Amino acid sequence: MSDQPLQPFSLPTNLFSHLPAGVSEGTLLTWVLYVIFAFWAIYTLVAIYHWLRYSHTSWLAFPAIAFHLIVSLALMSYILSGNAWLLAPYLP
Repeated sequence: MSDQPLQPFSLPTNLFSHLPAGVSEGTLLTWVLYVIFAFWAIYTLVAIYHWLRYSHTSWLAFPAIAFHLIVSLALMSYILSGNAWLLAPYLP
C-alpha cells in the first residue's frame, strides 16, 4: 500500500461542456438516476410476473421477491435522495 493519501477523482473538464444552457451536472445526474430507476422498475415487474407465472409452486418465490423489493427500494431511495432510512442501522 502507498503511504500517500488518496486523491479524489475529478471528471474531465470538458465532459459537461456540451450540455444545453441551464442544465447543470446535478440535474443531469438526477435524471440519469431516474431513468435507471424506471428501467429497474420495469425489469423487476417483468421478472416477478414471469417468476410467479412459471414458478408459482415454488415456496421460495414470495420471500425472494419480497427480499429483492426491500433491498432494491432501500438502495434506490438512497441513490435518489441520499437518505438511507432503511440502511441507516447498518452504516458506520
